[in-house]
Amino acid sequence: MNDIFKEQLIKKTPSSKDAALKALIAAVCAALIILSFAVLDIFAPFAAVGLGFAAFLLFGRLDVEYEYAFTNGELDIDAIYGKSRRKRLFSAEPKDFIIFAHILDKEREGDFKFAEVTKDYSSGKIGDDTYMFLYAYGGKLTKFIIEPNEAVFAALKSVIPRSKFHARKELKGGCL
Repeated sequence: MNDIFKEQLIKKTPSSKDAALKALIAAVCAALIILSFAVLDIFAPFAAVGLGFAAFLLFGRLDVEYEYAFTNGELDIDAIYGKSRRKRLFSAEPKDFIIFAHILDKEREGDFKFAEVTKDYSSGKIGDDTYMFLYAYGGKLTKFIIEPNEAVFAALKSVIPRSKFHARKELKGGCL
């Protein structure tokens, strides 16, 4: 039996929006703690601990890693929040992708303009390893952005039909 299993972790780069959200969470938490000491009197320490814990959980939700798992012709994408909680975001067979191309491929830009939704499961930085694919997901035409490493890229290439695969990437040992 020739089972294929490739996986990869991609850490999302915190954006300025994430930093602003963390500052907002901290400010609201601090204000509510001060308010609780003024209003709740004896229960204020319990409220402070609860608010601190809530802020800790919200901060963890902003620390995201994406895991790409390619198993026997199926691509699964999970989000790992705070290095502890996992959520399945996407699962499909790459052979059913409408088109797969490099994110900077100007020739394929028009193919992606009809996407109703964009899902970015990359680090947030556009680079040589950043690709996008179009897939009918949840009843909507969706553009997905991913950053596969060489092993995951080769596995994807092996199952996506040539007519749908428009990526220009060189792997060690030759051009694809």
